[in-house]
Parts: sequence; C-alpha cells; structure tokens
Amino acid sequence: MAKVLMKGNEAIGAAAIKAGCNYFFGYPITPQNELPEYMARELPNIGGIFLQAESEVAAINMVYGAAGAGARVMTSSSSPGIALKQEGISYIAGAELPCVIVNIVRGGPGLGGIQPAQSDYYQSTRGGGNGDYRHVVYAPATIQETVDLVMESFDVAEQYRMPVMVVGDGMIGQMMEPIEFKEPKKRPLEPKTWATDGTKGKRKPNIINSLFIDPQELEDHVLKLERKYDEIKEKEVRYENYNVEDADVVVVAYGTTSRIAKNAIAKCEEEGMKVGLIRPITLWPFPDKAFDEITDKTKGVLTVEMSTGQMIDDVKIALNGRKPVHFYGRTGGMVPTPDAIVDEIKKIAGGVK
Repeated sequence: MAKVLMKGNEAIGAAAIKAGCNYFFGYPITPQNELPEYMARELPNIGGIFLQAESEVAAINMVYGAAGAGARVMTSSSSPGIALKQEGISYIAGAELPCVIVNIVRGGPGLGGIQPAQSDYYQSTRGGGNGDYRHVVYAPATIQETVDLVMESFDVAEQYRMPVMVVGDGMIGQMMEPIEFKEPKKRPLEPKTWATDGTKGKRKPNIINSLFIDPQELEDHVLKLERKYDEIKEKEVRYENYNVEDADVVVVAYGTTSRIAKNAIAKCEEEGMKVGLIRPITLWPFPDKAFDEITDKTKGVLTVEMSTGQMIDDVKIALNGRKPVHFYGRTGGMVPTPDAIVDEIKKIAGGVK
C-alpha cells in the first residue's frame, strides 16, 4: 500500500473515518483545529455528521448521546478543552459507553500557550472527573502509530464499553510524516444490545444512566467497573523496551519525547555508554512489568517529559524503590534537546561530576 504524506491532525481524522466513525462533535482550539476541520469536510461525504457545538461541555454531552444510540463517535480538543469535557467523560465512563477522545496537548496551566507539552498526564491517567473510573490512554510517538492506535481505539472502546483517549503533544498534531492506512486487527465485538436505538416493538426500552440512588446498587456497579479495569490491566498494556537488560542508565519517555530520547541514547552509545529506553505506549494501564527487565547493573532511571514531572510518580511506583529515579523536563511549550538529555544521563552514569 502506498504511503501518503499527511499532517498529524488530518491523519487522525482519516484514520477515524476508516475505522467507521460517522459522528464527530467538537469545538475549535489550537493546536488540534485541523482535525475538526478535516472531519467537517470529509464526514458529510460518507453520510456522517459533523457538528461544531457551542462549547466543549456541549460537545462531550453530544458524544454521550450518540454513543448511547450505538454510534461510532469521537471528539477532540486540547488541554483546557479536555478539562471542560471531564464531567462528561465521567458520565460516559459511568454509563459504560464507547467513544474515542483525542487530546493534542498544549502547555498550561490555564489557557497557557499553543506550543507542545505533555503536562496533561495527570489529567489523562487520573481523570479530572468525579468518581472511581478509568479509561484507556494511548500515547503514540509517530503519526503512523497515531493512525494505528486511533483505528484500534474504536474497537477497544466498544469491546470494553468505555471511553478511550489518544494523547499526543502539539507536535503529533502539527508535524507531517508519510503514513499508510493498514487494516487493523479486528476484535470480537458483541452486538450493541444495550444501545438506545429504538425497540422496534421487539423488546423493552434500554435505559442508559449513571445515577444509582441505592448505595449498594452503586457499589455493585463501581466494583463491576473495577473488574473490567483489572481485565484491561492484564490484556491491554503496551510498551517498547530498548536495551534495558544491560543498561547502565534507563531512560523512560513517551510520545515525541521518546524520539528525542532515542537520539540522545544513540549519542551515548557512540561514546561507549549503555543506555536503555522504556517507552510506555499505554499511559493507562501503565506498563509496570516493563521495569522488570531492569537489572542490578543499572545505576539509575531518568524520566524525561515535557512537563515539570508527572509520569515520574508512575515510574517510582513501578520500580518500588529498586532504583533511584531522576527527572529532566522542559515545560510551557519548550522541548528537551538530545544534548541536554545526554548531560543528564552522564551525571547518573558518573561521567560528569
């Protein structure tokens, strides 16, 4: 299959349509605007619906409605917009509805700026909405991986009846790379017998709701969700490990920061240092088992992020005190350089006093 050069945001839209997405509800915000623009142009051509809502709050509740009717639906935004959607995301998780949410992250807090960042890690993995809920979070590092994960996200959302979030920093949305639209591996999906798509006189009406007045009934529902999340932890963890077993230092990075880290690691290898990389692809569930490959030889672990340090908490939990954890990050839209990461690696390895 021939490759095509596409901007990340537009490639996401094309991948969603190829995956069967027929409905998109959103609201403009930089640096993800090309995605709703693409959907506005292309969805009507396949009989789909694009609607620019009056706000992010309205958009996520439209997603709730379409998902409840059994549609393949998605929304996208950037950091402050995702914050506004958090209540709706909690409702969707509580009602067990499948949808795909894309966050092209910008620097913050507040309105912040429009440059790339990874400072929504807490928001994405801990959930800014209320209650005990989780959702799968993918963090692609290339446009090709973004396309592949977006296409699969719709099946994952339907298999587990939950929101799936794809998180990319602003560079993922704005840069261009050659991609191909490969056929995703199909998952065995059950018919949507729960959807509110009309009884057709053949069954009782379905009710979609996240309100439980009786506390025992609510606890039973929450524990049911928790069992589902435990299953996801067992089956859906993804990561990439590179040269971890014999590394003097192991770097942990995700998204486009991991690509910068790989350049730093290559420079270290030229100087005779052995440096490994752990790249989480699922931010939730976090790949704790990836850290089992770290041996006694490793002197320390360096977490690199475009934030002031948010993933570092999960890295420390995964290591459980086995190795010292160091951090290097840039924030506010600033991007780490390979040379700066090399300097930090040398400090840990003992090459620099």
